[in-house]
Amino acid sequence: MTAAGPAHVVVDQPEGAPAFLVVLTHGAGGSPDTADVLAVRDAVRALGAATALVTQPYRVRGARAPGSAQKQDAAWAELVEVLRRETSRDGARLPLVQCGRSNGARVACRTARQAGAVGVIALAFPLHPPGHPDKSRDPELRGAGTSVLVVNGDRDPFGVPEPDEMTSVVILPGETHALSKNPSAVGVAVTTWLSVLPGIVPSRS
Repeated sequence: MTAAGPAHVVVDQPEGAPAFLVVLTHGAGGSPDTADVLAVRDAVRALGAATALVTQPYRVRGARAPGSAQKQDAAWAELVEVLRRETSRDGARLPLVQCGRSNGARVACRTARQAGAVGVIALAFPLHPPGHPDKSRDPELRGAGTSVLVVNGDRDPFGVPEPDEMTSVVILPGETHALSKNPSAVGVAVTTWLSVLPGIVPSRS
């Protein structure tokens, strides 16, 4: 339960002690069972992560648009706090990685500092509305305050961000905003990035 209403969360724990926690969410009108989000889930589970697939409150109540970004971010912060508390071990919280696609990637970036995330996986980050490069959302990406992996298709009408010292960008050929043609490539990009991410010690046991 959040101030914006109930969220729906599916948590999976590894057989042994989890190495880190990855919280994953959907795009504006979608659900967290898209090919790219599930590819990330499977990749991080193979590295020993606990995972949480989140359907945000506005989608649970049937809305297709998230509405106020401030309220959306507040609800996200609430549910992540609960997940961090419930997955802690002997009072120690697991390292947190936030993951979202499209609008969910924006949320993951905007809330990363507050949540204390050691990294963000931004799938199909919507750099700008199609046809409107002047309305850039780049400040949201750069404001994450932590390491970010962006995975975008080279045919994405929402644009593709540029890399910088904190932002790694993987561009998948032939992919659109959906990132649905080759989800295994998304998983490979995530595995490669996590293997060197500070604060994460992957476990394959």
